[in-house]
Amino acid sequence: MALDQLRTFILKMQQDESVKKKVLAASTADDVARIAIAMGYEFSGDELLRFNGNKVGKVTVVKPDHPGEYH
Repeated sequence: MALDQLRTFILKMQQDESVKKKVLAASTADDVARIAIAMGYEFSGDELLRFNGNKVGKVTVVKPDHPGEYH
């Protein structure tokens, strides 16, 4: 169910420029999840991170690597 919510949110983000701007300004996957939750979607930052590499519409979810980050 969470993956369906995640896919639906990503599609919404592609259609709504204000949502896209909020997501691009987010610092963490948890921040993105909080944006989605405020809009009525339910998935966690961890679920978003596990979705790394998957494509929905024109968007491919990519977890950026930051120097000094532990994996």
